[in-house]
Amino acid sequence: METRKILLIEDNPEMRENTTEILELANYEVVTARNGKEGVQQAGLTMPDLIICDIMMPELDGYGVLHMLGKDERTASIPFIFLTAKAEKDDYRKGMTMGADDYLTKPYDDVELLNAVEMRLKKSDRLKRQFERSADGLDQFIKEAQTFDPIMKLAEDKKVKLLRKKETIYTEGSFPSHVFFLQKGKVKAYKANENGKEYITDLHKEGDFFGYLDLLQGEPYEETAIALEKSEVAMIPKDDFFNLLQGNREVASKFIRMLSNEIKDREERLLQLAYNSVRKRVAQALVMLVQRYQEDRSKPFSMAVTREDIASMVGTATETVIRTLSDFKDERLVDMKGSLITVLEYEKLVRMRN
Repeated sequence: METRKILLIEDNPEMRENTTEILELANYEVVTARNGKEGVQQAGLTMPDLIICDIMMPELDGYGVLHMLGKDERTASIPFIFLTAKAEKDDYRKGMTMGADDYLTKPYDDVELLNAVEMRLKKSDRLKRQFERSADGLDQFIKEAQTFDPIMKLAEDKKVKLLRKKETIYTEGSFPSHVFFLQKGKVKAYKANENGKEYITDLHKEGDFFGYLDLLQGEPYEETAIALEKSEVAMIPKDDFFNLLQGNREVASKFIRMLSNEIKDREERLLQLAYNSVRKRVAQALVMLVQRYQEDRSKPFSMAVTREDIASMVGTATETVIRTLSDFKDERLVDMKGSLITVLEYEKLVRMRN
């Protein structure tokens, strides 16, 4: 069994030595730091499975350590236990509000210490599992997250909405009240200009969360979401979603990574719109469909998609898309039957020159 690594940040030499001895006797690998500044450096270098940190320290106190680690994506989700000689409620509340996972008051015995460590590591392991991206996976993810704090019961409150093709989920300008999880089907998100012309900003597949960006910003939706086919969408109330984020640093870290990827994807697409030819952009739109909706890229991919939707992804006229797709068909890159488009040569579309 793999030895778990614990970073102990404690300025008192005797306390540091005693705590290290208890942990090592329980077969944990222990890395120590004598102050907060050294602790932050050690966290980045050693990437421990758990951090135990004193609050009152020179150089940088425990609150400062937690704040610094929370700013680094690599260390933000490491379980964190505070140590303190004080038992005041204000200290406890401040530490937990900042994102600490647990709290031990000195003096503590070896059983208290080891129980706290074992419990935090087990809960962290459960939340880190790669859950199946499905309705069952969502329920499992939520149930595991709930074990961190008895804040809410998302699984019981979750409502599922059955959508017809082209049915609206939310509209641009309306105010967010839910986060959505796509259980079945396909969904597009788009923005419309003053003339009603659409630009598709995102495509969602089964297993995707969506609609949370505007909710986190506290602003009206900047886009409209519509089902591309018959779909099932789980609706998570915003209060439950915020409780989940605020109560669990690891869940918050997951959504931060999702946000980062989403923003990066959108920036890349805007650059493509600005600098790539229409032919290249149509190829990239088809590549995007394959990447979103098919795992095995070696097989032909087929999807019923309107030429208007492709034009909205590409940022050009529908007529131009029709001509370009006709060229692609002549070149045997794609096949078309009505609204059904089959991508025959995925790699060639990926390598399409500008």
